[in-house]
Amino acid sequence: MSYEHKVQREIADWEHKMFRPPGWLEKTSKTIGNRINHWIPPKVHNIITTTIRSIVRTALFGAEYTPSRQVERTLELEAADQEAQELFALYQKIAVAEGAGTGAGGIMLSMVDFPALIAIKMKFLFELAHVYGYDTKHFSERVFILKVFQMTFSGPGNRARLLESVKHWHIEKEQWMSDTEYARNMDWETFQIEYRDAMDFRKMLQMVPGIGAVAGAWANYTILEELRESAMNAYRLRRLHDDFVIVG
Repeated sequence: MSYEHKVQREIADWEHKMFRPPGWLEKTSKTIGNRINHWIPPKVHNIITTTIRSIVRTALFGAEYTPSRQVERTLELEAADQEAQELFALYQKIAVAEGAGTGAGGIMLSMVDFPALIAIKMKFLFELAHVYGYDTKHFSERVFILKVFQMTFSGPGNRARLLESVKHWHIEKEQWMSDTEYARNMDWETFQIEYRDAMDFRKMLQMVPGIGAVAGAWANYTILEELRESAMNAYRLRRLHDDFVIVG
């Protein structure tokens, strides 16, 4: 079996896993997360929404997350996957240390963890794009990164739509060559709610006295793993398509 066929099977398994019905733990976590959300003051939700909007806008329109890493245009898919795994190991360690540190500090420091963790994820995704040969100086590549981010932390319905977008990015990217309308049409409220809900139960444990450090480290470890799986497979889908077009 060629490496490309192996990757295709892994992608198929990943897609199946994304859309299987939620188990008992996922349902319980969602229920608890919804209850906790009702206890959080609207002012805190507004702060989270504003923070997410600010970081995402910086990712889309600024230069803060543009990596110094060169764009790897000559790596074969297998070599790109290996480099991506090494990059992920580094960023997961950073996220775990950050989660443990803020978790040990209680509720106030745990609030700091939300923007810090998003920033870590964005930096990872920007570097990952360069590993697979896609230059984040192009606006369309930044939109792709945001779609991968959303897909990872969305509900099943929105996730299916975003996966279709990823699969047909060679067509859709043509409409994102400039940033004229993108920010204006972004539904920030829905974006932050889905992102927050995807992590609620894990991140709320981080605020519990006595277990905050362990819970914070565990939460960030698992959240980065989810992002890695979605992001690597999204770029693998693109590489399989683009490499086939080049060879063909």
